[in-house]
Amino acid sequence: MKKLILSAFTLAMLFSCSNDESTSAATQNSGAHRGCASHEVLERQLSDDPKLAERMANFEIEAEKFIQQGRIVNGVLEIPVVFNVLYRTSAENITQAQLQSQIDVLNKDFTATNSDYNSSNPYNSVRGGLNIRFVLDAIYRKSTTKTSWGTTDAMKKSTQGGINPTSPTTKLNYWVCTIGGGILGYAQFPGGASATDGVAIDSKYTGTTGTVVYPFNLGRTATHEVGHWMNLRHIWGDATCGNDLVTDTPSHNAANYGVPAVGHRSTCSGTPLEMYMNYMDYTDDRGMYMFSSGQASRMAAVFGSTGPRASFR
Repeated sequence: MKKLILSAFTLAMLFSCSNDESTSAATQNSGAHRGCASHEVLERQLSDDPKLAERMANFEIEAEKFIQQGRIVNGVLEIPVVFNVLYRTSAENITQAQLQSQIDVLNKDFTATNSDYNSSNPYNSVRGGLNIRFVLDAIYRKSTTKTSWGTTDAMKKSTQGGINPTSPTTKLNYWVCTIGGGILGYAQFPGGASATDGVAIDSKYTGTTGTVVYPFNLGRTATHEVGHWMNLRHIWGDATCGNDLVTDTPSHNAANYGVPAVGHRSTCSGTPLEMYMNYMDYTDDRGMYMFSSGQASRMAAVFGSTGPRASFR
C-alpha cells in the first residue's frame, strides 16, 4: 500500500508525469481498449492556469484533514445530472431510457450496491461506497454537423457549436458526444473553470441499453469519469508505479486492459496484487466493479464544507 505525502511539490511532480507507459501498453493490446483523456486535459489546464496547481494542492491538504477527522457528508447527497446531447446521426441522439440507465449505473456503482460488487477478490475488505444519489435533472439536445469533438472542451461552448453548462456549481453536466481519437470520455477535476466543469462521454459508452457497444456497455465509463470529477486519479498514478494519492490501493506499474487473470501482480516494489477490478483502472466494463474505502473518503471530501464542490451540499 502507498503512503500519502501531501505537498505542493509532490503534486507538481505528479502532474508533470507523462502517460507514455500507459500509452505504450495500450498500443500493445489488440482490440478495443479504454481511452480516458482526463489526465491530459488536466495537464493542459495546469499549463494554462498557473494558479490551478496551488488550488489543487490546497484541496489535497483539506481532503486529508477531512479523511483523518472521519467526517462524512450528512444524509444522502443528491447530485442533479444535466445531459447535454450533441448528435449528428439518429444513433448519437440517444434516448431518455439510455440516459436513465446511466443514472441507474452511477447510483449503484457509487453506493456499492451494483450486482457484481460481491464478486470475490483479494480486496473485498477495503471496498467502499458513498451515501449519494444521482438524479436526472434535465436533457438538452442539439443537432451538429461535427463528426468528432476532441478534448479541447468545444462541446461545452455554444460559440463553438456545443452546449453551455447549466448551473455547473450545483449540477453535474454530462456532455454526450463523439469525442474521437479512441477516447471514451474525459472529466474535469475539481478546481477548474466552472464554464467547462463536468464530464464528456461518447454516446456509445453511455448507459447499458440502446446504442452501447461492448466491451464498454455497462456504463462504467461514466463511473470512471465521475470518479475523476470527484478528484480520483487513475489507479496507476499516470506514471510507472505512480501515486494515486489513496492509501489503500496498491501500486500499479501501468494501466490494465481487458479483464486480467485472477492473481495478476504489479512489477512495482513488493509485486503487490493489482486492484484491476477498481473503477479507476482501464479494464473492460465487466472487469471493474469497486472503489476502495480510501477512494470513497477522498470523493466525500470534495463535498465537505471547505471542499472544492461544497456548493453541491
